[in-house]
Order: sequence, then structure tokens, then C-alpha cells
Amino acid sequence: MQQVMEIVNFILDLGPSVMMPIILFIMAVIFRVKLSKAIRGALTVGMGFIGINLVIGLLVGTLSPVTQLMVENFGLNLDVMDVGWPAASAIAFGTTSIVPWIFALGILLNFIMITFKWTKTLNIDLWNYWHFIFGSAFVYAATGSLALSIIIGLLTIVIVLKFADWTAPIVQDFFGLPGVSLPHTDTVSWAPIGWVINRIIDHIPVLNEMDADPEAIQEKYGIMGEPIMIGAFIGLILGLLAYGPSLAVDLRANIGSIINTSITLGAVMLIFPRMVRLLMEGLIPISDGVKEFLNKRFPGRELYIGLDAATIIGHPANVAVGLLLVPITILLAVLLSLIGANRMLPFADLAVLPFFAIWATGWSKGNIVRGVIIGSVFMIGILIIGTFLAPMVTDLAIQADFAIPEGTNLISSLDVGAHLSSWVLMVPFVWNTLSAQGTAFLIFSMFFFIFTIFSYIVFAYKAIKDDLKEVNEINELEEIESSWG
Repeated sequence: MQQVMEIVNFILDLGPSVMMPIILFIMAVIFRVKLSKAIRGALTVGMGFIGINLVIGLLVGTLSPVTQLMVENFGLNLDVMDVGWPAASAIAFGTTSIVPWIFALGILLNFIMITFKWTKTLNIDLWNYWHFIFGSAFVYAATGSLALSIIIGLLTIVIVLKFADWTAPIVQDFFGLPGVSLPHTDTVSWAPIGWVINRIIDHIPVLNEMDADPEAIQEKYGIMGEPIMIGAFIGLILGLLAYGPSLAVDLRANIGSIINTSITLGAVMLIFPRMVRLLMEGLIPISDGVKEFLNKRFPGRELYIGLDAATIIGHPANVAVGLLLVPITILLAVLLSLIGANRMLPFADLAVLPFFAIWATGWSKGNIVRGVIIGSVFMIGILIIGTFLAPMVTDLAIQADFAIPEGTNLISSLDVGAHLSSWVLMVPFVWNTLSAQGTAFLIFSMFFFIFTIFSYIVFAYKAIKDDLKEVNEINELEEIESSWG
């Protein structure tokens, strides 16, 4: 197992910008893609990831001080600190007895599911395997059972792969990534809830007729509706909320900070889609080569390339929804704390809210108003789950030698709360942590747990029903072709 762990660490240390092109090149060679196309495509994908990560760094670097000041301006005083996604990652990789098992068995499980046509997604996003380990770490800490914790991790992989399959049409048609799916645990786990809420909005008068996607806004308001202007306007609002109260203290510096926030977020809206297009320039030839190979040898067979959700967060509507959710999340944290449903102070992960907005934006087809409504429900759930897991997160983070901020009693993060499918699987084993949270929190947690299970069942039923319909149509076509033959 030590050797497996060394291989895992080697892959993780290289990073996606290096390993992703290598994996794609090997995949292209296996599927007989022309060598020149394979080399150019793989390298272009790597450059695309570098560009995407640079823009994400710009976004996070701009939003981090903004969100910190907004939290201070709101005067929040909650006892669970959001220390960001690194805490969850540290917990996952800190459970070293589980890590090599999930990596080895997870990759094997993916190949088995593809072989038996149980999934269409080939997950090459190895860097995010820690999300599968996350729930396992809690179960292992609660039960001490290695076998049970591995089973929880593998079940998470199955759920995420199926959700990736079922959401692939939105990824390909709306977000514009042909041949791609997104087996990213803390984003795709929310797809069923987003789908259910979007269907509910379909039946609400006025809201169901509201057209608020970037194209409609641009058509109605002209240049003011362009993505760059929407980003600059939202940046202006966030800048005023963050730096506005201090204008009287230092007018020149704070006006400069407000303008810088506005222009930077406008730039993010403009540059992000271009970086995604660069990635797609390399990915499409490889994807087309895989399709051509499969169509020749396995007619009717599809294979999706499973990538990181970072590839689509730059969609203008998604960035807009994610940015608008920043002040809304802070407000929700206050309101939920008043009724005993939240103890977490949103902070570090506020800068990455566009990740959590993906399946609010996707199901609403870019309708920003719908996206904000769906995303707000997501954030309510994320705050509840983040609070739910805070005591165990703190204990496990200490064991993993994660640096706890001085003066902080409990830590968690919005990313911890976003691990919805992992949470659903671990709840039966960690339910005793609710004993110290109070009756109100218990009620809210149970309600959200039941709502999640309901959404998962309804979404899976709908998806399987449609899949079966598609299979029947293919069989009917084959019967017609054979009768003509």
C-alpha cells in the first residue's frame, strides 16, 4: 500500500496541468487518434487548464479581501469558522489508511462500470478523488471499520458517476463541452435538488415567465447587458458593500479598491470563456477521435470524458449567479443562525461560490434570477451541513495536522457542506453529533436530509426512465434496419 500511496502522491504533485495532457494523450493513442492531433490536443488542453487556473486565481484573489470585509461589515459573530476547502482536503488525505484503497478500487470500479455499460463517464479527474475519500474519513472515524469506510467511498463514486452521466446533456449542450461530463462530487451532488427546484419554479406565476439569461439581458439593455458589463456592475456592488463603509476613513484608497474590484470581475467575465474555448480547442479533436473509434467497433456506444467542474464555472451566467450569492450567503448565515439552523461564519469559501452555483445555472439554462433562487437553496443546505459536521471536522483536522486559526473553537467550510452525497451516506453513522446542536437544528437537518433523498429518488427515476426510453428507441431502430437488411 505504501507504493500505491507514493504513486498517488506523485500524480497529485504533478498537478492537472501536467497530468491531464499525459492522460489524454495516452487515451488518444489507445483510441487510434492521429498522433499529431493527439499531441497538439493534449498540450492545448494543458494550456487551457493553466489559463483557467490563472483566472480562478484572479477571481479568488480579488474576492477574498472583499468577502472578509463584507463579513466584518455585517458584524457576524458565529462560533464555527469557514476555513476553506483545504480543511476538507487535509481530512481526506490525512486518512492514509483509506486513500490508496479508494484510488485503486475507485479507478477499477470506473473501468468495470464502463465495461458493463453501467456508466458512460471515464473519470480522468484524478486530483478530485479526495472528494470520494471525504465521506469515508468520517465513517472510519465514527466506526473504526476500514471495510465500511471503503464501501462508503465506492458508493459515492457510483452515485457521482451516474449523476455525471445524467447531467452530461446540460454540460454538452448548454455549457458547450461536447463529449464531456463532470463527476465532481461537491457540485454534481446538488444537481438533483437543482432540477427539482427548477421544476417547482416552472409552476410559479411570473417567475416561470421571467427571461433573465445574459443573452436576453443584452438584447434588452444593449451594451449594459454584455457579460463584461454585468461582471463590472456586480463587482461595483460587491466593492461598495466591502469598502463603502470605510470611505470616510480613507477615500482615495477605498475608491481605488471599489473600482479595481469592478474592473477585475468584468475582466473575469470576459476572459474566462476564452480560456474554456482554448481548452475545448484541444479536447474536441480527441473527443471526436474517441467517438469515431467507438462508432466503428461498438455502434451506438457513448463515452464521456470526466473533467473537473472548473472547466465550466466561467460561463457568464454562472459567474454572475456565483457573485450574487456572496452577499446572499452572508445574509442567509445571519437569518439561519437566528432560528438555530446555522453556526458557521461564511468566509474563505465565499470566493469560490461560482463552483457551487453550477447546477443552479445549468438547470435554469442561464436564467440568472432562477439561478440565484436555486443557488440560495443550495447555500441553505451547505450552511446546515457545514454546521452539522463542524465538531468532527475540527477533530479530524487536528489529527491531520491542519492549522486551526488561533482563537477558533470549531472549524468547517462551505466546501465541507457541499459534499451532499457523501453527507447522505455518512449520516446514519455520525447522527450522534447532533446531540449538542439543539432541537431546532435537528429538525432542519432532518428536513433537508429527507428533501435530499426525495430529490435524488425523483431525479434518478426521471433519468432512468429517459435512459430506458432512449435504449428502446435504439432497439426499435436496429429492428427496423434489420428488417430492411
